[in-house]
Amino acid sequence: MRVVGVILAGGRGRRMGGVDKALIRLGGTTLLARVAARLGPQVAALALSANGLAEDYAEARLPVLADPPPGNLGPLAGVLAGLDWAAEEGAEAVATAAVDTPFLPADLVARLVAAAGGGLAVAASCGRMHPTAALWPVGLREELRAALARGERRLGGFAHAKGAVTAGFEAEGIDPFFNINTPDDLALAEAALQPPGA
Repeated sequence: MRVVGVILAGGRGRRMGGVDKALIRLGGTTLLARVAARLGPQVAALALSANGLAEDYAEARLPVLADPPPGNLGPLAGVLAGLDWAAEEGAEAVATAAVDTPFLPADLVARLVAAAGGGLAVAASCGRMHPTAALWPVGLREELRAALARGERRLGGFAHAKGAVTAGFEAEGIDPFFNINTPDDLALAEAALQPPGA
């Protein structure tokens, strides 16, 4: 199965003071670069779904996918942009990850593919589903487009309605899907990067 990856970075970062989370530095590296380094080796091609200016992300050297019109419709629209791009790339599925999840597992895509059985699969850890870390079949494009037209915006709601299966992951130390939403979260992530006893 040909799987491409899309990093979801369309949020406004309100809890981070309006800062674009893709460009926040963790351990001297942007969150975008960290997630790209984690997801990139697992997929055939990688793109960024973002609503900022493409030149803001030039350092990452990734195609930047804008949400379909009218834009700024949330992560579900980012997934649709990714599915449209995947279809152009000849891929059968898109693996997504949020730009604020710098500790993604190195086997995320393989385990999502194994769980999916050709369908939709969502990562889970610590008793929670993480619908931004998921495998989306390209065949869902038109259903997703219709859902957005009806006003649906929740990734988890759409995934549940489509019968998504879960791929479970253990948290060894920090949750692999820990996401950075606040300055306190960023401090926790910085601490997690430190070797034990440092």
